[in-house]
Amino acid sequence: MIAPPPHDAAAHAAFIRGQTAVATAPLVPELRLHLATEVTPLWQATEALMRDTGLEPPFWAFAWPGSQALARLVLDRPDLVRGRRVLDFAAGCGLAGLAAARAGAASVLCADVDPLAVAAIRLNAALNGLSPRVAVTVADLLAADGVPAEPHAHLGDGAVILAGDVCYERAMADRVTCLLVAQADAGAHVLLADPGRAYLPDSRLKVEVRLRVPTSLELEDRDVRETTVYRLRAGSDATSSQTKETPS
Repeated sequence: MIAPPPHDAAAHAAFIRGQTAVATAPLVPELRLHLATEVTPLWQATEALMRDTGLEPPFWAFAWPGSQALARLVLDRPDLVRGRRVLDFAAGCGLAGLAAARAGAASVLCADVDPLAVAAIRLNAALNGLSPRVAVTVADLLAADGVPAEPHAHLGDGAVILAGDVCYERAMADRVTCLLVAQADAGAHVLLADPGRAYLPDSRLKVEVRLRVPTSLELEDRDVRETTVYRLRAGSDATSSQTKETPS
């Protein structure tokens, strides 16, 4: 298999269609997605592109536990996003952002640094009739030192940030935490979903919901992962004695 050129959107779309099938995530049957049916062939097909461009592995081809949990939450509780601006950060296939659009968000921006992810999100939005309501960006929204970059300045009070499964490696988790904390302190509603990754922040977290998410043994070490969606509290209402609270 030949990977598409790094800056050819049409080739990216064709590549994604050729390497995936239209399916639904186990926890979110309402939305159809272009998903990989086999892990290894797709990983091999993108290796050349990864070597040439430094892109991430094809995370966009899978509905990870964090994104499934966020999508299920906002579909079940549309009040969390209805009428609000929503950012789906490190969006992957865009599942959480698409769910927010379906649930009535005023606007949705899906952000991912992988051009193939951006192409996949656009295809998935079109598949679900949500293209007019979902914008996509490939911009890196974090500065190298973890300080929120300028594109985030417009979010602020009342916006919603969805971040699913972003704490799987330390450097990424540290940078994302800086962004999420700054946005929570600026008045954004930050929802962080995590299935027990190693570098989850250990403070400011209030449990919103816990869900059992079916997974693939090709991707995970088990066939179900308990995944928690946390609300990241602003500094004004977070204390060291109230971390990782259980729901009331």
